[in-house]
Amino acid sequence: EGEHEELQEVITSIYQAENNTAIRDLLQSHKRRALAGNLAKVALDVEEGKTPAEKLQELFDDFELEAVEEQEINGCTDDLEELLNKQFEEVGLRWRLSFLNKSLGSLRKGDFGFIFARPETGKTTFLASEVANMIKYTDKEIHWFHNEEGATKVQTRVYQAILGVTTQQMFKHKERCKAKYREETYRDNQKRIFVHDVNESSHIRVIENILKQKNPGLIILDQIDKIKGFKADRNDLELKAIYQWARELAKKYAPVIGVSQASGEAEGKLWLTMDMVDGSKTAKQGEADWILGIGKEQDNSSRLRYFNITKNKLIGDTDTLPDLRHGQTQVLIKPEIARYEDI
Repeated sequence: EGEHEELQEVITSIYQAENNTAIRDLLQSHKRRALAGNLAKVALDVEEGKTPAEKLQELFDDFELEAVEEQEINGCTDDLEELLNKQFEEVGLRWRLSFLNKSLGSLRKGDFGFIFARPETGKTTFLASEVANMIKYTDKEIHWFHNEEGATKVQTRVYQAILGVTTQQMFKHKERCKAKYREETYRDNQKRIFVHDVNESSHIRVIENILKQKNPGLIILDQIDKIKGFKADRNDLELKAIYQWARELAKKYAPVIGVSQASGEAEGKLWLTMDMVDGSKTAKQGEADWILGIGKEQDNSSRLRYFNITKNKLIGDTDTLPDLRHGQTQVLIKPEIARYEDI
């Protein structure tokens, strides 16, 4: 007992001493390995029935606490020039639609929001149209995780949006379109737009593993509500967990755009409101920095779409207009070339 206390005093003095970073790091590493080894030993004892499971949970909590204690938390700068540069002067990902630049402004790392609409409104076309513009504002990659229609259809939409051509024109000029697409989207001969067909395997771990290996500048989760890996007592709480996870992705990697459905009450409505988001009245909405509802007329031949910014906590840009922060507007959809246009 006495030797143990003496060793503890030595270790404590080393930790408190100045200019002994290497020694402290070595001891910290040894401590982690010791905790991990003890954790493994107790896990075997629990499996053999020698030790209660509560002991294993207690050690695991200690191991996680050790990792948390090692993290450094740095306060935000209070330098006004730096704050303004980071939030305004450094241009983020700009939208194709002028209305969205004037209302939401650039998307930057840490920003998470989502669009919602009824089926067959033009959500995929909207994303393709904006991806084709945002790729111009980043040297990094765009990763689009898709779990509805096949990824080949989505990639074709991206081709159309990048080039502004119809499918028939692409068939007629395949080699020319392919070369132009690479010119617009590749950098140093490296592909920068990835459409991942995740389908039923759209588990958070699959998505996280991909992002760890890549260099994302924008992440799209389509459809976000279908992503698996979250469990809760109620559906709204499970959805809340998904949206919290998406927010963390935005903070860790890059801006995140989610795609959700509008509830049945939005059918035939032009101006969708926040309470029309499917599956949630508050939980999903509370996690987002911005929310865009896309409405349409019941006449499927109409090319008009109705945009309503139902939530906006973004800083914006120098050309963002305060009066449009929660603005509404009509836009034109051109599905044959996968683009939206301002009217």
